[in-house]
Amino acid sequence: MLKKKAISFATYQKAFNQVIAEMYEGNTYLLNLTFPTPIQLNASLLDVFHATEAKFKLYFQDQFVCFSPERFIQIHNNTIKTFPMKGTINALLPNAAQQILNNDKEMAEHVMVVDLLRNDLSMVADKVRVQRFRYIDEIQAGQRPLLQVSSEISGQLPHQWQHHLGDMLYTLLPAGSISGTPKHNTLKIIDQIETYQRGFFTGIFGYFDGQNLDSAVMIRFIEKQDDGSFIYKSGGGITIDSDAASEYQELLDKVYLPLVN
Repeated sequence: MLKKKAISFATYQKAFNQVIAEMYEGNTYLLNLTFPTPIQLNASLLDVFHATEAKFKLYFQDQFVCFSPERFIQIHNNTIKTFPMKGTINALLPNAAQQILNNDKEMAEHVMVVDLLRNDLSMVADKVRVQRFRYIDEIQAGQRPLLQVSSEISGQLPHQWQHHLGDMLYTLLPAGSISGTPKHNTLKIIDQIETYQRGFFTGIFGYFDGQNLDSAVMIRFIEKQDDGSFIYKSGGGITIDSDAASEYQELLDKVYLPLVN
C-alpha cells in the first residue's frame, strides 16, 4: 500500500551536522529533527485511516491522517500524566530490549526528555514525579514489530482546572518529545534547519468530556499535497552522541502503515 522515496543521506547529514554544531556551541542538548518523505499510496487517506490501527488515530478532511502511538497528556480525577516516548528499535533484532535499554545514547536522550517534561508539568501541576522510567511497548510497524521506550510522569492539578484548560495546554506546548531542550532555543534552531513546514505534524489532538482529557502527539503522519501527492513526516531525537547513519535509518523506519492484521 505504501512505497517511499527516501531523501538522500547527504541531505539528512547536512542538517544533522548543523544540529551537532549547535550542540557544541551549547545552544541545544536534545533536538528532534524531522523530514518529509515522499510516498506513493494506492489508497485514499480515508482508506488508510480505516485500514490501520493505533492507540490514537485522526483523519482530517482529506488533508492528513495520523496514527500515533504516543500519548501527550492524560487527565483523570485531577491527576495529569504524560508519557514521553524516546528510543526505537526493531523488535526482531537479537536481544532488542536489552540493546535499547543499555544504549548510552538512547539513555541520555530519554533522561533529557523526561527531565524536560517533568519541568513542563511542574508549571501547571504540583507533586510531579516519575512513576515509571523507561518501560517498553511493542507496536506494529508495517510487517515488523518495533520496541519503543517510554516513561510515565504524573502530577496533581488544582480543582477546577477545566476552566483553564486552554491556558494549561498553551503552557505545555509544543510537546517536549518533538521539540527538545532547552525548548525555546531549540525551536529557533529547528525553524532554521528543517527545510519544510511541519504544519499540523507534531501538534496534538485529543478528547475532552468536560471532566477528563486524553490527547496524543501527532506523529506517524501522512499529508496530502496540493498536487495530490503524499508525504510522510517523521524524525527522531538528536544528541551530541548521535550517529548520523543510525538516525537517518530511524527516520526511514518510522515511515510505515500500522495495518490491521
